[in-house]
Amino acid sequence: MGRQKEFLMIIFTLMAAFLVPINSTMISIALGSISDFYGLDIHSVTLVVTIYLIVMAVTQPIAGKLGDLYGNRKIYIIGILLFLAASIGCGLALNIGMLVAFRSLQAIGGGLLIPNVVALIRQTVSRERLPGVLGFFGLGMGLGAAVGPLIGSLLIAVASWKAIFLVNVPFLLGALAGGLFLLPKLQKKHSRQPLDIIGSIYLAVTITLLITLTHAKSTAMYIVLGMGSLLFLGLFVRKERSVPSPIIDFSLFKSPIFVNANLSVLINNFTMYAILLVMPLIMTTKMDISASMSGVMLSLFSISMAISNMIGGQLNRKYPSEKVIFLSFAITVLTNLLFLFVIQFQSLLYLAVTLIVNGLAIGLGLTSMQVASLEAVEESASGSASGIFSTFRYFGSIISSTLIGIIANYSILFGILIVAAVLGAILTRMVFRSNKNLSVEDNFWK
Repeated sequence: MGRQKEFLMIIFTLMAAFLVPINSTMISIALGSISDFYGLDIHSVTLVVTIYLIVMAVTQPIAGKLGDLYGNRKIYIIGILLFLAASIGCGLALNIGMLVAFRSLQAIGGGLLIPNVVALIRQTVSRERLPGVLGFFGLGMGLGAAVGPLIGSLLIAVASWKAIFLVNVPFLLGALAGGLFLLPKLQKKHSRQPLDIIGSIYLAVTITLLITLTHAKSTAMYIVLGMGSLLFLGLFVRKERSVPSPIIDFSLFKSPIFVNANLSVLINNFTMYAILLVMPLIMTTKMDISASMSGVMLSLFSISMAISNMIGGQLNRKYPSEKVIFLSFAITVLTNLLFLFVIQFQSLLYLAVTLIVNGLAIGLGLTSMQVASLEAVEESASGSASGIFSTFRYFGSIISSTLIGIIANYSILFGILIVAAVLGAILTRMVFRSNKNLSVEDNFWK
């Protein structure tokens, strides 16, 4: 593939992927307008937000496997078509039921896109350019989530809430054209196996129950949902061990580097969501900062994290993944220590600097974690590896939101974040150091 064609392919492919996080957060600003349009209270329309997140979490690990079985290009194009049809349907929805249904379909399309975009990048971009492209991918994903509410507010101001869905159409048409004419038709190197439908159902139920667990209102609900999650997780693992082509290939976890990369992103997302969820509470209740200023402070965190993701990609082109990941965790430890004193200092400047540096630390290692995860497996398993990586990211956020609901003492929470980052740094050093003693034949790492 020529350099110019590769550049155009990356632009069109990432353009579709960036719409996924934008549509995740853009709708939050439109909930009031949607509730007024349908004559419902605000709580009745929040389902259009939560259903998107749940379906995305359920779809991505399955989508990665579909890409490996039937071709990442084919699943990518199907994802665009679903996202396109759903966006039009959301804009024309006659009632809240139709909006929720099309919003679910939109999440399925987005879930199909993300792991297969990453797999396509791994398969078509050279090793030297891979960290930089994935860093740009992370930048777009982070900025997309950060600027989503701003884009949504502008669209509502100049048109209506329906514009936040219909604005997707021209970009998706461009991404579809790019996928059809620029993406190469890569040949799969293994025999095609049917998708494990039963295993997919077990996995979907498990993830849904885990997400629902984070919103439980009573001890009884925690117990019921927790036991249900364990039951379906057990059924899923048992089923996957008996099928020739499992949704999650547990043999991938024989690679210590693959395991470490996924645990690292779990810890990373655990820290990120903890900051996003707890800092507004600290700023408004403990520091007497207005809600609007709290939003500004959090945007500094999100933007610095997105920019750092791209910087981390450039660093990964010069230094091994383990060094960048270790540096990310080391700085995260220090910035989490700084968070212990934000309430005592009551300084807006101190808070802003701490949030910016923490965002830089968290974003710095994300690309290297993704690269390590991909390079620890064969190219034919890129979709599955990307889907598993995305699932571990979601698990990090699930654990974080659950923990915050249990722990009321902020100092204890930040102490847990410090311990998690320390464990991430230690694990990274141990895994990559031991891997250097293995021969090339023992693993896929190069």
